[in-house]
Amino acid sequence: MYQVEISASVRNASGKGPMRQLRMKGVTPAVVYGGGGEALKLQLETKSLMAKLLEFYRKNTVVTLKIDGASDKCVMVGEVQTDPVRDTLIHVDFCEIDLQKKRVFTVPIVFNGTAKGVDLGGDMVINHDKVVLEGVPLDIPDECIVDVSPLGIGENIKCGEISVPANVRMVTDSEALAVSILKPGQKVAAA
Repeated sequence: MYQVEISASVRNASGKGPMRQLRMKGVTPAVVYGGGGEALKLQLETKSLMAKLLEFYRKNTVVTLKIDGASDKCVMVGEVQTDPVRDTLIHVDFCEIDLQKKRVFTVPIVFNGTAKGVDLGGDMVINHDKVVLEGVPLDIPDECIVDVSPLGIGENIKCGEISVPANVRMVTDSEALAVSILKPGQKVAAA
């Protein structure tokens, strides 16, 4: 799982006017929810936050918020609000997480190589490009890599055959097909 550190500071102001003034100064308001306590209002430097978000947004990422004058928080990005016209950051919601508690994550599958069956004229059909895994956040892989090069025509790889770390459980049906190599012109079977 990706890990990123972002600097933040506690924010005292709230409301439309003060938030607009913050944004004009190049600062994005944010909130951290969870952890059993009250929501924590933060502010982050917009330029560096945007650069970090572009690195990892829509990926499974544990963000360590380095908060000035407060303890660090391990969070995941909940929601990112942007201005629909100017495409600038308006607000970010973070959700605090327990790094020792198991959670469910959707992880992309990366198919490497060219299948032998494709070289012989077959068609590669990707049935699942993601799998659902359960485990503690830092044990979850960034992606599941599958080598398709040994597959011939009529062969497939099921989700249960995809290797995952020993302390991570595959939630996706193990019998579901991840990838198949079909004869040329063969129709894909209905799922």
